[in-house]
Amino acid sequence: MSASLHIFENGTALAEGLADAVSAKLAAAIEARGAASIAVSGGTTPKAFFQALSRREIDWTKVTVTLVDERLVPPENERSNHGLVAANLLQNKAAAARFLPLYHAAATAEDAAATASRSMAAIGTPFDVVILGMGTDGHTASFFPGGTRLKEAIDPATPRGVITMEADGAGETRLTFTFSSLEDAGLLVLHIEGDGKKEVLARAEAPGDEAEMPIRAMLRRATSPLQIYWAP
Repeated sequence: MSASLHIFENGTALAEGLADAVSAKLAAAIEARGAASIAVSGGTTPKAFFQALSRREIDWTKVTVTLVDERLVPPENERSNHGLVAANLLQNKAAAARFLPLYHAAATAEDAAATASRSMAAIGTPFDVVILGMGTDGHTASFFPGGTRLKEAIDPATPRGVITMEADGAGETRLTFTFSSLEDAGLLVLHIEGDGKKEVLARAEAPGDEAEMPIRAMLRRATSPLQIYWAP
């Protein structure tokens, strides 16, 4: 396990510090390859970070933004990660970025996942930046304890791409990138805030089954060192 902890005084300082690190990584990728990619997570925690990143001076026309996971709801739904990202990240300078959604209106969730997987093939791999969150149950992406396809999702042999997930803790059916899609990002970040999440992280870092706290898969087995960004 190789994880580095970056501690900030408060959420504002964390948002700015993480935006600096992410924009530097994206700019370096653009310089090297002429393009950059970032997959971000939903929830309330990343809003300030999204807003800070949206104001960074990089060539956003060369950046592709997508989601680590998504609920099977259209973007106008208040629980949509697409809607959250559109309102908070795809603004200001970052309005010029290309956004690839995971949700597509389709006959079945499986069809939506297949469509998302095909559209992501255009990005190239690995992602330059992946920003993960973590729930109080130890889930990350849509790797939920008790999830219908959790074993498959966190198996490193499962190919890159988007699969469906259902779980009691998930609410709606989810679409999620697999472990293999996320674990080798150029910059792999776990963004958490508050003492409660720090306690969850401490539990996850202790011995135990990955299926009980799926964030353990990232902590233990990610190819890229996990950068943990935390503020009280």
